[in-house]
Amino acid sequence: MKNTSCSLSVTVKVSHGTAPLPRSKHEWSNSKLLPRSGLSEKLLHGQVDLDLHEVIEALFKEISTLDGAAQLTLQDSQLEEIAIQLWNWTVIKRDGSTITEEQKARVRHVACRLLYLCGPNNPSETFVRKQILMASKTGRTWLDCKQPKLADVVLSMAVNSLETLYSRLTSHGDCAEDINTPKGDIEKDLLRILSYQAESAVSQEQHQEAVSCMHRCKEMLLRLPKETGNLSLICYNFGVVTYSQGKHEESTFWLSQSYDIGKMNVKYSPGSEIQAKVLRLLATVYLEWDCQKYLEKAIDAVNLANKEHMQLSGLYLKIRILVKSCSPDDAVKSGMSELLDSEVPLEVCLSVVKLLVNENREPLAFDFLKRVCQHFESSPELGSALLMHIELLLQRDKELLAKQKIEDAITGHYTGKQLAPQTLSSLHLLLWDRASKNFEANNYSEALEWYNYSLSFYKAGELDHNLAKLQRNRTTCFLNLQQLDKAKEAVEEAARIDPNNIFTQFNIYKIAVMMNNTEKAAVALREIGALAQTPVTSEDRLLVTENAAANLLSLAAQIALEHEQQETAIKALECVCEHSQDVAQILTALRCLVRLVLSTMENISEENRNANLDTLLSYLKTALQKLSQISRIQGQGAEEANWFRRIAWNSALQCEHSPMRMRDLFILSFQLSQLCAPDRAVLMGQKTCLLMAAAASLEICRSSDHTEQQTELLTQTLEHIQLCKEIWTTIRASGTFPKDKTDTLLLLYEFEARAKLNDAKLESVLESVLELDHIEPKLLEMIAALAMEPPAHFPILCKKALRSSLSLHRKQPQVDLTHCSNCLRGLIQLTLPSGVSELQPCVLEEVWGYYEQALSIIATAPEDFPELEILWLLTRAWNTGILLYSLAQYPEAERWCGLGMSFLQHLGSLQDSYQTQMVGLYSEVLDRLDKAKKNLIIEE
Repeated sequence: MKNTSCSLSVTVKVSHGTAPLPRSKHEWSNSKLLPRSGLSEKLLHGQVDLDLHEVIEALFKEISTLDGAAQLTLQDSQLEEIAIQLWNWTVIKRDGSTITEEQKARVRHVACRLLYLCGPNNPSETFVRKQILMASKTGRTWLDCKQPKLADVVLSMAVNSLETLYSRLTSHGDCAEDINTPKGDIEKDLLRILSYQAESAVSQEQHQEAVSCMHRCKEMLLRLPKETGNLSLICYNFGVVTYSQGKHEESTFWLSQSYDIGKMNVKYSPGSEIQAKVLRLLATVYLEWDCQKYLEKAIDAVNLANKEHMQLSGLYLKIRILVKSCSPDDAVKSGMSELLDSEVPLEVCLSVVKLLVNENREPLAFDFLKRVCQHFESSPELGSALLMHIELLLQRDKELLAKQKIEDAITGHYTGKQLAPQTLSSLHLLLWDRASKNFEANNYSEALEWYNYSLSFYKAGELDHNLAKLQRNRTTCFLNLQQLDKAKEAVEEAARIDPNNIFTQFNIYKIAVMMNNTEKAAVALREIGALAQTPVTSEDRLLVTENAAANLLSLAAQIALEHEQQETAIKALECVCEHSQDVAQILTALRCLVRLVLSTMENISEENRNANLDTLLSYLKTALQKLSQISRIQGQGAEEANWFRRIAWNSALQCEHSPMRMRDLFILSFQLSQLCAPDRAVLMGQKTCLLMAAAASLEICRSSDHTEQQTELLTQTLEHIQLCKEIWTTIRASGTFPKDKTDTLLLLYEFEARAKLNDAKLESVLESVLELDHIEPKLLEMIAALAMEPPAHFPILCKKALRSSLSLHRKQPQVDLTHCSNCLRGLIQLTLPSGVSELQPCVLEEVWGYYEQALSIIATAPEDFPELEILWLLTRAWNTGILLYSLAQYPEAERWCGLGMSFLQHLGSLQDSYQTQMVGLYSEVLDRLDKAKKNLIIEE
């Protein structure tokens, strides 16, 4: 068949009108394939954009359910036309790539089945050719879609049609004149379809079926010699498939068939290169199948391949077979000689060496390597062979021989036999790896020797970052060997090449610490801190993390502490806190810093002590910041917070002479405690911290002259007091605390703060104090003093507090006469200040009442009442009477002077000295009062 196009044409014009179509005797009225049911028309006329897949599936399902009886009755020309239209539709859609390969296969399957179903009992050659074309191409499409069983269905139909056509051609019957197709074309089509059937059988692992099909194909090759190459390649592909499936026996069969078919006709053979490729794969399959059992076949195959077309892969494969099969050394040497005689590249020879080593044929490997080096002595690539030789010697722990080879390489490197850059780089890696292993084993002298070998390949003054790294590695070895001077020389060379490397600066720092050069160590630390701003590049065998710079700084601090250089350690730890991204690492550094500062607090001057406290305060603030960060994000850090809380607490207690620092430390302790688990102990600590912070703030205000600072501090104090009240309320909910003075202190501190702020709520605070269950007179006296302490001035509240205190004193079983006298003096002074020029009757009455209380108290214990207080009361009452006399208030004057005289009898040792004077003055006053009264009567 000359025409190989997939498209079929029809000569009958088909109408797509709606008129009913003539039907056969057995009407197919229920089938969806007919035009009036719409499926095929939708598909052919592009009406299935949204449900193309569903329509194709429906057509395929419908055609698959038809039984064989339909073939005998459905002779409808319209079905043939539909079949051809469906076929051509797939050709158009294939070009447009709008359907998948499997959808195309399904539509083709439908078209093919329709064409076979509607065929007449005695079809024409043209009709049969259409059937063969559709069936063969549909089968090929199914094979491409990995559906061999469906392919078998249509390929069998194609074979049957071809056999029908062939039988007509050979029958010489009545229809012979109707056959226009040459016999050779039919046989060619049959061979192609048989090869499809063989491919289907291979994919279904039906080996014998595939062999049967291929046998028929081989028989036909005598008549179709041009198909030799194609059929040979098909068998080769079968060999590749079965080889990939691990079916070695089947693979060898197909590869052998491929080679044999290729020999059948040299003219149409796939060529010697392909034949050699087939044989090499055949040898490989024998090798992997059972090298010992099939050694001879494998050798024969590879020898034949090399004879067909010599290639390096064939020579290498031969040696591989010999080695894998444990052939004698002479046989392997023969293969290697053949390899060298073929002028193969050095790379292939080195691959052979590796093969020999991997197969435990070391003597052969070293012998061949020696021959290779001699063979390629003048080659610029010889260094790679030398490198392999050194590597193999080291792998076998033959260090002395390896070192000799390295020294030879060094000598050659400086006498005109320089190693290629890539080889030199690989050699450096090999030497460094050996040095690193010795270093990890603490064999520093040996490690240094390997580093020195690597150093020998560098030119003097060369600037190379790897050289700087090498010098740093040498520095580390010298340090571990306690050779500080050599270490210093090496690190100076590293700094010359790569001064901005953090590891270089770290080594400089380490040497400075070990040599007790604190100034140079500090400079190196600053450099490390500056370099920590940029990402750290990797170092030999060192895992570099994002926090590498901070890790180096932590190590720097440890080194300083090991050498008892505390100041340097502190600087390093401070750098860790500044540059680290790891909160846990920062907290560890802060704990170390805190301990270091605390260790210096004893036996130092007050000035230095305050400086250390300020430093400690800054560390604690940083700790609070970092702990707040991880507590907020991760919910962690409670244990660390508790440690720093206790440090802040204990440090605050040492600040008795510095209320500002005490306040800041107690507040920090409170803030840190908020990050701890809120148990009873922590809550009690929070309460105490706030109380102490409030007390310290009030102390600061008492000594401060800045009004704005006072106002800010007092406002903060009130906030702390309010927060303390809330915490105290929470604590009290868990039990009773009868001896706790928290309520008293809170009210006392609040009263002082509000008094200094001139707060309107001050009186309510006093009321809260008076409502306490067990109020002490001393508290009221303190409140009275605070009410009048500048800038506060609340005399009314002061007197209220003093009266309450006096009342409490008098109710005590043992009256404290000194405190009573102080209360009375305060009340009298507030009510009747000294130096007044006018006296209101109400004021006099109030003061008179205080005097009466005084006389009452004195009467209960005249001998215990302070004599000087009695004298003060006497003097103040007398002077009040004299003042009233001067104001012409004679009756009141006589009354107050008499009041003063009434205290005279309670004086003890002073009574005699005052009695004469007082009696005389009182008589004089009375005389003057009488005269004044008489003059007043005369005037009236």
